[in-house]
Amino acid sequence: MQTSELLRKVRRIEIRTSHLVSDVMAGQFRSAFKGRGMEFEEVRPYQYGDDVRSIDWNVSARTGFPHVKLFREERELTVMLAVDLSGSLSFGTHAQLKRELAAEIAATIAFSAIRSNDRVGLVCFTDRVERVVPPRKGSRHVLRIVRDLLGFEPSSRGTDIGGAIAEATRMLSRRSVLFVVSDWRSNTVSAKGGEPWEDALRIARMKHDVIPVLIRDRREHEMPALGLAEFVDEETGECIVVDLGSKAVRNRFAQLAAAEGSLLDETLRKLRSEAIRVETGGDFVAPLTTFFRRREARRAR
Repeated sequence: MQTSELLRKVRRIEIRTSHLVSDVMAGQFRSAFKGRGMEFEEVRPYQYGDDVRSIDWNVSARTGFPHVKLFREERELTVMLAVDLSGSLSFGTHAQLKRELAAEIAATIAFSAIRSNDRVGLVCFTDRVERVVPPRKGSRHVLRIVRDLLGFEPSSRGTDIGGAIAEATRMLSRRSVLFVVSDWRSNTVSAKGGEPWEDALRIARMKHDVIPVLIRDRREHEMPALGLAEFVDEETGECIVVDLGSKAVRNRFAQLAAAEGSLLDETLRKLRSEAIRVETGGDFVAPLTTFFRRREARRAR
C-alpha cells in the first residue's frame, strides 16, 4: 500500500471512529469493564440509603455517629487487541475487506479505552505472532496501532488463533481485557473434536476478560448463481473451479458453512464466551454498543 493511500485510510478511520466514540459510545466502554479493584477514598457520615455493610465501626465508635467508608474503582485497565492478519482477512465482497473492518473495530475499541484512561496494546498474528505493540496511552499511540493494522505486511498467511491467545496471555501479567479480532476460521479440529483454539481460550479466560470479535463476509455462507467461478484459498494458494450455477453445489456450500458456524457457536457456548459478531459492509456500531450495554447491565446486578 502506498504511503499516501495508507495515510488517507488512517485519517478516515480516525475521523469515523473518533466520532463514534464521542457521540455514540461515550461512557459505555468504561461502564462495561471493571477496573482492577477498589481503592479506599474517604470516610464520611452515614446518609440515608448507604449500604450498612460499608459502616466503619471504629470511626463510628470514636465520633458517636455512624460513618461509612467510600471506595473508588481503581480504573486503569490494560486492553490488548489480538488482530488476525492472515490471508483469509484479505477477503471482502461488500464495500470493504475483512481486514479493513477489523482495523475500524480495533480503532473504535482503542479510542474508547484511552478515553477511559486505559492502556492499549496490539498483537498482530497469522500462524505466528507477527508484531507486538506494548500497551500505552494516548491518541498518537492508537493511530500507530491503526497504521500497523492497515499497512503491516505479515510474513505468513496462515492462521493460529490459539497461539496468538496463548502469547497474549503470557505477555499480560495482570488481569486485562483481551479482544481477539478474527474471522475465527480454522481448517482443522482439535483432538477432542472441537476448535483448535479451545484450550488456549479456556486458559486465557481463567485470568483475563477475553472477548471474541467475529468478522465475516456474506459470501462466506451464501453464494450467488454465477456459473463457473474460480476460488483461491488466500492462505494456502490452492485453486478450484466451482459451478455456482448448480443449486446442489450452492446448497452444499451453505450446509458446510452452517456446520462450521455450529461448531464455532457450540465451542464458544461451552466456554461461556460471548462473541461480538460483525459483517463487512454492515453496521458494526450496533453489535458493539449492544455488547457493552449487556455487560453494563450484568455489572449493575
